[in-house]
Amino acid sequence: MTDVLRRGRASLAFSFFAQGAAFALLVTRIPAIQDRYGISDALLPVFLAAVPVLAGLGSVTTEHLVKRIRPSRILRWSQPVVLLALLGVGAGDQLAEVAVCLGVFGLAVGALDASMNMLGVSLQRSYGRSIMLGFHAAYSLGGIVGASLAWAGAHWHLSLFVSYLPAVLVLLPLALVGSRWYVDGGADADGTKDAQAGAGAGPLVFKLLLPLCLVMTFAYIGDSTVSNWSAKYLTDVLGSSEQTATVPYNVYMVMTLVGRAVGDLGVRRFGAVAVVRLGAVVAALGFGVVAVAPGAGVGMLGFTLLGLGLCVIVPQTFAAAGRLFPGASDTAIARLNIFNYVGFLIGSPLVGALGDAWNYRGAMLVPMVLVLATLGYARSFEPQPDRYGDVHERPRTADVGRGSNGV
Repeated sequence: MTDVLRRGRASLAFSFFAQGAAFALLVTRIPAIQDRYGISDALLPVFLAAVPVLAGLGSVTTEHLVKRIRPSRILRWSQPVVLLALLGVGAGDQLAEVAVCLGVFGLAVGALDASMNMLGVSLQRSYGRSIMLGFHAAYSLGGIVGASLAWAGAHWHLSLFVSYLPAVLVLLPLALVGSRWYVDGGADADGTKDAQAGAGAGPLVFKLLLPLCLVMTFAYIGDSTVSNWSAKYLTDVLGSSEQTATVPYNVYMVMTLVGRAVGDLGVRRFGAVAVVRLGAVVAALGFGVVAVAPGAGVGMLGFTLLGLGLCVIVPQTFAAAGRLFPGASDTAIARLNIFNYVGFLIGSPLVGALGDAWNYRGAMLVPMVLVLATLGYARSFEPQPDRYGDVHERPRTADVGRGSNGV
């Protein structure tokens, strides 16, 4: 494996880490942002919904930009914009200012998420083995670090600007320096770009991509259920203290890190289909445990299972899109990435509406059923046209695409 690819892998992993930290710093301080800008409870959902909507627009824009601009350049400049927009959220004092900063944050996040995963899939192609889960593990680690920094800021009663500034001062220059080593498209052993692996080199049939879009939506409905409702569920349904109610999401994030850290080994040994099926079953079991939990302890066990199950699905969905469209993987990933935000937009309101109209235990069964539906689409994760390695991978063959890179 060349130094070019190793540096590209390390720099991209740091980009995932930085994005995980930035996103966690934003979402975990939403109450503080609401207080600082005087955002009413009625207006807050509008602000929260605007970010994923604009992120979807950013992803669509990226789909067209990569036909003329390399994904690495989009990532190189979108990541600083995300970090500076985060700092802007903490620096303003007018409602219009935070609206602009959140809007810029959303647009840049869409471009960032799409371009990061484009580069991840192309690097996986060059490596010839599963490495996508490792990138998303770096994102989970960044999320844990960001949430911890946010907790420290809230604990010490720091202003948003003071809380955000150290993270931005560290992450921004490191991201810019690391961006020098991003690797685009299908890199050969000498680091040169294979033009045939670039964006738009082959047709994309949306009907073939649709099963993966549904899987992505189901996964993010499950993820948003945990992030938005785990604390409320423990306090209102399972009768825990407010302090205990902060634990499930942290446990969930730690389990996503653990699952993703070892998940690539599972894919290499047993194949993506088996790993995705197991993840869906474990996640559904987690929702079932949460729904019937008699108390907070069992409820937290359910959220632990959710982290282990859901964490493998999203990275493998991006990788599967690259396998389905080896000549147009960038376009496929940009379109697939939109359904990340679709699931996020649907999940929280859906569970909330069902909880109010019925009960929150019953509401947890809906994402359980949706995650189980992933089993029906598992064949979309099958490597084509052949397999490689010990059982499911063949050395020196592209994990995404159809040819050997000789790497």
